[in-house]
Amino acid sequence: MNLDVTPSEAPADGALDPALFATMSTMRAMRRLRPDPVPDDLLDRLIQAAVWGPSGGNMQRYEYVVVTDPAVMAELAPLWKRCVDAYLATTGKYAPAGMDEAAYGRMVAAIEYQRDHFAETPALIIPCYRFPEPRLEPEGLQRYAEELGPDATARMGRIQERFNALAEGSCVYPGVQNLLLAARGLGLAANITIWHLMLEDEWKAALGIPEDMNTFAAIPVGWPRGRFGPVSRRPVAEVVHRNRWQDR
Repeated sequence: MNLDVTPSEAPADGALDPALFATMSTMRAMRRLRPDPVPDDLLDRLIQAAVWGPSGGNMQRYEYVVVTDPAVMAELAPLWKRCVDAYLATTGKYAPAGMDEAAYGRMVAAIEYQRDHFAETPALIIPCYRFPEPRLEPEGLQRYAEELGPDATARMGRIQERFNALAEGSCVYPGVQNLLLAARGLGLAANITIWHLMLEDEWKAALGIPEDMNTFAAIPVGWPRGRFGPVSRRPVAEVVHRNRWQDR
């Protein structure tokens, strides 16, 4: 893809690489995987794509655990089953608003298939990140409070935990999206899940991940049993608010 294009040289429709848009529009969550192994060089390419993603402050404190050993996968399978079953008994019990019941039933069937065949998953990628402790000085905190004002400073105090979680996540998930795009481009199936967080301590213990390292996803990767196809999403006109929020 040629990135050295000025606005005057760009195509009239603004699409510098239509193939990229085609890739994004067919990134369905493919949960039925063949047991065939994924070569290490392809998995390394996925991690390389993730590393190319932006990281807040360019801190680059991410780490990736890549599981391919069938024995380790078999050890993780019961944990995966417990997490999936807990999800399906609660949040996943009902179809999301606006989703056809039949379509949701097919999605649940795919989730159950992945659960029941998890030990056969060729590869599993766990993105990890350890956010550094902030370096705060009295002078800086005073300037911070002056710039925000008393109301906003108090509000930040109330939402600091959420702010920190979003700051850390913003350093990880752009890379994860790169990984998913790369997988689709290579013909690999990959879907992001966070169900493992229900038993994160147990997952960390099984994988030897340090206690102070946060995990952000469990991404099964493999060759798909089905075919990629167009995703079903809400139209842009239904989700965009131009210049300011407008009720519909």
